[in-house]
Amino acid sequence: MPDPAAAPSPALSMRLRFKRGGELVLGPGRMDLLARIDSEGSISAAARAMGMSYRRAWLLVDETNRHFARPLVESVAGGQRGGGARLTEEGRSVLALYRSMTAKAEAAMAEETAALQALLAPPAG
Repeated sequence: MPDPAAAPSPALSMRLRFKRGGELVLGPGRMDLLARIDSEGSISAAARAMGMSYRRAWLLVDETNRHFARPLVESVAGGQRGGGARLTEEGRSVLALYRSMTAKAEAAMAEETAALQALLAPPAG
């Protein structure tokens, strides 16, 4: 029986992913990248903030854009800072839908998640 005085295990978390034909369309990493692009105003700044290379971020954006009828991220030309990137209306919609679905899924499974959490072994250490 677990020691009730032991430190609680870190909470379980759910990560929602959407695939089509075996290919990842949306997942938490891509959605985090879109949110960072929205707040930072560029793919390179978003990549730096997430600790990923610009190339990796650009490839993820390109791949994600290709899954949708219209791009989720678009380039912004010129300006004093040399341009950047921003979410399109569709990009903001997809991000909002993903966040809403994640919140609903977490709420719908809260009881089972708590029961599963209670069955976990205590953290090592």
